[in-house]
Amino acid sequence: MGHWFYGEFVEPGKLPMLLALASFVLTFLVTRTVTRMIRAGRGPFRNVAPGGMHIHHVVPGVILAVVGGFVSLGGDRRSVVACVGAVVFGTGVGLVLDEFALILHLADVYWTEQGRQSVEVVVLTAALALLVLSGSSPLGVDGLTPEERENRAVLILTLAGNFLLVVVALCKGKLRMAVIGVLVPFVALVGAVRLARPGSPWARRAYRRRPRARARSLLRATRHDRRWGGVRRRFQDLIGGAPDRPATPGR
Repeated sequence: MGHWFYGEFVEPGKLPMLLALASFVLTFLVTRTVTRMIRAGRGPFRNVAPGGMHIHHVVPGVILAVVGGFVSLGGDRRSVVACVGAVVFGTGVGLVLDEFALILHLADVYWTEQGRQSVEVVVLTAALALLVLSGSSPLGVDGLTPEERENRAVLILTLAGNFLLVVVALCKGKLRMAVIGVLVPFVALVGAVRLARPGSPWARRAYRRRPRARARSLLRATRHDRRWGGVRRRFQDLIGGAPDRPATPGR
C-alpha cells in the first residue's frame, strides 16, 4: 500500500493535489454540517456578525485560497511547504464554493432553490479534480503518443477539435458535459452530437425553422429532467440540506 501510494502520488508530485482535494471536500462537508446546525438552532455554533454585519464564510475562504495558492506554487511539489499550502488552498476553495450561489446572484440565497447551484459546483469541482488525479489532461493531450505530441500539426488539430466539441456542447446547453469534456473529450463529443436543450443558444438559432427538432428537443429534455431531476435534488438535499420552502401567500 505504501509503495503504491508513493508511486502514484508522492513520486509524480500529485500529493499536493490529493491533499487539496481532500481538504476541499472535508471543508465543504464540515461547513454544511455547521450551517445546518445553525439553521436548526442546535449546538454551540452561531453566525459571525460583528457590529450586526453578517460575515459570510466566503470571506475567510478567499483569504485562505489566495494565501494557500501562492504558498503551494512557491515551493517544490514534493516539499512539505507545497503540501501545507495545498491544504490551506483546498480549505479556502471549499469555503468559497460553498457560497458560490451567493457570489453568482450577489444575494444571500444559501437556503433557497438557487443555493443548490453551490452544491452542484462543489460536486463538479471534486469530479474534475479526481479526473486530474487519475491522469486526465485537458483536451485529450494525454491520449496522444510522444511522437504525435512532437508533431505540431497533430497536436494543434487535436486541441482545436476537442475544444470545438466543448464549445458545441456548451452552446447546446450541456454545461456539465462541456466541463467534464475538457478532461474527457468523449463526453464532450456525446454532448455535441445530441439534441440541444430548449432555450440554449444552439436551439434558438438552429431549431428556429425546424419545429420537429424543437419538439424533439423539448420532449427529450422533459423526459431527462423527469427521470433524473428528483434523484439530483435528493442527492443535493442529502449533502447540502434542503432549501427553505417558499412562504405561502396570505400566511
